[in-house]
This record gives sequence, structure tokens and C-alpha cells, in this order.
Amino acid sequence: MNKYVLGIDGMGCGACEAHVKNVVRKKINVKKIKASHTKNLLVVFSEADLKEDDFHKILDPTGYEITSFERLDAVKSLFGWR
Repeated sequence: MNKYVLGIDGMGCGACEAHVKNVVRKKINVKKIKASHTKNLLVVFSEADLKEDDFHKILDPTGYEITSFERLDAVKSLFGWR
């Protein structure tokens, strides 16, 4: 399982968070996804092996800007993925 942590610029409210999550869900099979407009973060858990360019293709047309990208190995814990 992979964990992708992206810095996202342009999210200003909860509706923006929902929009970003929905756009990503339509293109990537995700296990879990979290977005925060206050932290400017998007966290995606997926079995897919993705690159930063894959996220650019998905999010650039929406007007949100990716400011950082990090891929980590996700760890299964008692309460879900982290």
C-alpha cells in the first residue's frame, strides 16, 4: 500500500476539499483519502504505483496547484491506514 502526501494550493473551504477528493476518486482506485484546506494537504492511500505527474494530470485542469509531493509506504494499524 502506498501513501501519497501532496501539498495543494487553492483549497479555501470544505467544498474545495470535497471537490479535490471526488476528482481524485474518479481517476484513481483509492483505499482512503483525506483533504484539509487549513493545512493545504491531500493524503491518498492506494495500491496503485503513482508518480507526481499522474496527480498533475488529474488536478491541474481543476485549478488547484500541487506544491509538494511525497510517496511513502503506508502502514496498517489497528484503526486503519497511516
